Amino acid sequence: CALNELETLSKELYGAKLILQRFQIRKCKHAKEPVPASQCLLSLLGDTNPHHYFVATQDRELTAALMEIPGVPLLYIILNTMVLDKPSACSLKHVEAVQLGELVSSTQQQSIQTLKAEQGLSKVREEGQGKKRKRKRGNPNPLSCLKKKKKPMPQQPKKADGEKRKRSRHRRHRPVGLSVGANPDTGSAPS
Repeated sequence: CALNELETLSKELYGAKLILQRFQIRKCKHAKEPVPASQCLLSLLGDTNPHHYFVATQDRELTAALMEIPGVPLLYIILNTMVLDKPSACSLKHVEAVQLGELVSSTQQQSIQTLKAEQGLSKVREEGQGKKRKRKRGNPNPLSCLKKKKKPMPQQPKKADGEKRKRSRHRRHRPVGLSVGANPDTGSAPS
């Protein structure tokens, strides 16, 4: 219906038509008798948006109608930026009701219980699953452990003035290039 509406409008919206043709096209019930695009979108969404569609629109009337349907995310384009609108009050009420369990049917509750039992999340556990395994105690995290501080070595008491100090000996260094047994005057080896 949206493509038909764009075709009937002027050639000024040819770019919008090309963009719309790139996306996946859903078949609607109005193939024989096309209706305006906004009515077609509302009929596709229904009362609860079962296919979880996102809607991007600039139409204020359509936006007001979509705010009444729970679970319909709205997108806008503002200055070349896509903006996701915050959830409507109707959507927030619907979420609260689902969390309280008011809107969940008995078949859905039954399927939830079976899924919980499969995953082991149910309150009533089977005897086959038994006890929880105890977790073994591990070593502490090495990054959290500090190294022990080394104790400073006790300093030796200083000697009294009367005691003699030990003399240190210094080695003489020979000039480079001379061998061990060479005569420094001649520069040759001993004979």
